[in-house]
Amino acid sequence: MAFVYEYARPSVTVDCVIFGLDDDGLKILLIQRDGDPYAGSWALPGGFVEMDESLDQAAQRELQEETGVSEVFLEQLYTFGAVGRDPRTRVITVAYYALVNLKDHKIEAATDARAAAWFALDDLPALAFDHDQILQMAQERLQGKVRYQPIGFELLPEKFSLRQLQRMYETVLGRSLDKRNFRKKALGLGVLEDLNEVERDVSHRAARLYRFDRAKYEQLVKNGFHFEL
Repeated sequence: MAFVYEYARPSVTVDCVIFGLDDDGLKILLIQRDGDPYAGSWALPGGFVEMDESLDQAAQRELQEETGVSEVFLEQLYTFGAVGRDPRTRVITVAYYALVNLKDHKIEAATDARAAAWFALDDLPALAFDHDQILQMAQERLQGKVRYQPIGFELLPEKFSLRQLQRMYETVLGRSLDKRNFRKKALGLGVLEDLNEVERDVSHRAARLYRFDRAKYEQLVKNGFHFEL
């Protein structure tokens, strides 16, 4: 299909900030670009929006094509449109972010990505384009939202201990939390299901395991419940 315009038009891309958590801390998923500009540099997964797809579809497609990650909930973060942010042409990008349990996703680079890998947030390579700004905003959004919505549970395995839960919050927020107060708050919310199980094959004393009860949470929200942890 041909398109002819009297005036120049900007192009639109999508970029995806994918957070994961492991024993070493909070991670971010990056791809190594295979083509110019910034060939060989690391960047957020993303690319140009095609004419026959929505922004959400483009974000899911680019993420799957470049990293192998699929079927994750992507939430729009912000639109970045500084002039000159892309040396090829005038490009506006819509950024998305998601939280995943990185053990649930096999990473495999493809299409125009030379490689894909998880990087620690405190040990990142130089990023292409303005992706450092996009990542910074995503981290700030995560820190601001994690205490008032149960998005942090996406970083945890389905079954987790209160120790793991507290460590996740401390890692995301970048500060220590009082153990006694945190556990009292967490259990008092009424959205953690006690599984009557304990950890296995751990070097420390085995802790009780819990699961986030999403159905219970959604029902509580309908009744005016306010999540805060």
